[in-house]
Amino acid sequence: MSVQARAFLVVLDSVGCGGAPDAAEFGDEGANTLAHIAQACAVGRAEEGRSGPLSLPHLDALGLGAAIRLASGAETPGLDAKPTGLWGAATEVSRGKDTPSGHWELAGLPVPWDWHYFPDTNPCFEADLVAKVCALAGTDGILGNRHASGTLIIEQEAEAHARTGWPICYSSVDSVFQIAAHEEIYGLDRLYSLCRELAPYLHAMRVGRVIARPYVGNAEQGYTRTQNRKDFAIEAPAPMLCDWVSEAGRDVIGIGKISDIFSGRGISTSHKGADADLMEHLVEASKTAPDGSLTFANFVEFDSLYGHRRDVSGYARALEWFDSQLPRVLQNMRADDLLIITADHGNDPTWRGNDHTRERVPVVGLGGDAIGLRAFADVAASIAGHLQVKADGPGRSFL
Repeated sequence: MSVQARAFLVVLDSVGCGGAPDAAEFGDEGANTLAHIAQACAVGRAEEGRSGPLSLPHLDALGLGAAIRLASGAETPGLDAKPTGLWGAATEVSRGKDTPSGHWELAGLPVPWDWHYFPDTNPCFEADLVAKVCALAGTDGILGNRHASGTLIIEQEAEAHARTGWPICYSSVDSVFQIAAHEEIYGLDRLYSLCRELAPYLHAMRVGRVIARPYVGNAEQGYTRTQNRKDFAIEAPAPMLCDWVSEAGRDVIGIGKISDIFSGRGISTSHKGADADLMEHLVEASKTAPDGSLTFANFVEFDSLYGHRRDVSGYARALEWFDSQLPRVLQNMRADDLLIITADHGNDPTWRGNDHTRERVPVVGLGGDAIGLRAFADVAASIAGHLQVKADGPGRSFL
């Protein structure tokens, strides 16, 4: 490839395809986000706001259905096109099923340690940690202190938060410490400051992310999380894809929470917002991204709005929306561009609980053909090879 070639890496957050060989170790044997959504749609169990079999003609033409079958052998009703693009599936080796683990490994760095997880007890946080939060927040206590769905715990604790000013702190099966607070009552800057000051303490414990979860509303009208979420992620111990590209003097365009995931390292420009806004940024990048650049995007709402809430219809609608928008990107691809669409983990909306699921992920796109079963890190190696920049990770290019 010439130095004019561009690369686009698009992560559909949580859009797994089953088949992870170690799924049973995570309690997820049999989980399959895409296959189970397709099967639910085919039998009329995903009819809210949409109807009929799952319709993803553009992703399926690239090889999505074939990738699901390769990864897990699952039936994929409605996804049976003969692949015309780059297609395969990838297996994660990092001991996690969350955002940092998946994205770091896709970017060429399997996580070199075990994350710290908080127990699913009530309370779940150690007394020393609670005291640290209170000291930084200037409060006499915290609310929450348990594993919870973010939207549910806000509904449960919002009135107490408005009355006391105490931050709402919670976790999940992932290595996260999340703090929800009302943007107007508590203050957005104050919430960011609390998370920023707390992050080094938690990162030293190997907690992957401290996440600010602001919301607005009141008891009468209900509460809504805003687009001002901010992740304070632990910094990676070694260079990864964004670093490799930026150190070669190339542009790296981050779309969605990419800049947060990589602590801003190697990112030239960053765009945030709702997924509909992020699509506009991706379409614009497909038109205007400079020669030799990497555009790295994450679409989070599959995970945050539908996977965790176990909303099969909503997840199917989101997939069909993305597929309907994909031609706007494809039409701007140059002959020497590489486009890879993949995922970071699963979040099967038909599964028990409301947490991520350990799964393989599809790898489909433009710029190649069948690639078989690969490692997550092979994605980074392939993009680096395509852009002709040095790769220092363990992956092998599939191009």
